[in-house]
Amino acid sequence: MIDGIYILANDVVYDQLVALLNSIEANAGRKIPICILPYNDRLDKVKAEIASRENVSLFEDSNSIAFWDNFAIQIWKNYPRAQKAWREWGFPELYELSMHRKFCAVDGPFDRFIYFDADTLLMGPVDYVYKKLDIYDWVANDFQYKSDLKFIFDVSSEKISQIFNLENLQSKIFCAGWFASKKNVFPPAMRADLFDKLIAGEADVMAFLGPDQSLFNYMVLRSGIQYYNFAVHDCEQATGNHWSSKFDVVDNILYDQGRQLTYLHYMSISSSDFTRLCGGEDVDIAYRDVFLHYRYLKSPEERPQSFKRPSQLMLLQKSTSSFIQQRVSNIKLKYRNFKDRITQ
Repeated sequence: MIDGIYILANDVVYDQLVALLNSIEANAGRKIPICILPYNDRLDKVKAEIASRENVSLFEDSNSIAFWDNFAIQIWKNYPRAQKAWREWGFPELYELSMHRKFCAVDGPFDRFIYFDADTLLMGPVDYVYKKLDIYDWVANDFQYKSDLKFIFDVSSEKISQIFNLENLQSKIFCAGWFASKKNVFPPAMRADLFDKLIAGEADVMAFLGPDQSLFNYMVLRSGIQYYNFAVHDCEQATGNHWSSKFDVVDNILYDQGRQLTYLHYMSISSSDFTRLCGGEDVDIAYRDVFLHYRYLKSPEERPQSFKRPSQLMLLQKSTSSFIQQRVSNIKLKYRNFKDRITQ
């Protein structure tokens, strides 16, 4: 039984990747093999980093990558409402297509695995997660279920009540930025069945923003595989994980009311903020010293000793970036209103 960790990454998130790799080495409690899933072909820095670490490899199964790329393309291209919405919002025709490559984890070398988005730091041992996979097929540890269901599924769709039990659907949704599962959890026959259902019209129940997350939730819940979320079933012991929460810091480990976090997720913070920070710019990032500790754990001499304020040009660029991020946030907040305008 081989346990492992997958991370989706490319050179754009290099600084975050290094910090995550170092946090895993420091806090996992044992050496765990790691496989990097390629977000795209921008991998020069990633490959150099892999070469310097004996337990890290690059996922190179081109057949698996091609399969899941095509799987996602066919599903979203056959979902006209999503296509129309993305065009109206100024997004690419296939929004965040490369994020679907995290599905390749189910085809990789590890019998049991934990998936991490690159914008994550490991804070503690994860053996308890692997042990839970002895009973369940899919394991999460997040509070996505406390957010609005509409960010995962289209609650206005007439099909949703035909596909899912709406009484408990809210409690079952999860974040696709961190999860655990098993090799071949979606065997070929199951993949084909789910694909046929989606193409036949069930894709209509998926939300348009965070498309990979919507698809993961659909496939896990529609397939009926055994699913467990620590934050739902063991909420007294579960901790927060989002950077916006108030945590205590002790020796570069985060604690939530005395309980050690498993991971910290920097979800929604631009990768460019981390790049600028590591370039010596004074960027305000939550738990900044913790991030810098892990980013430069193996190369402390390279850690910036002082930080300069950004130039007016950089402030303008940052303002533009913030405007775009706010636009996306506004789209999310007005999601239901947009639905009335984008029906087929």
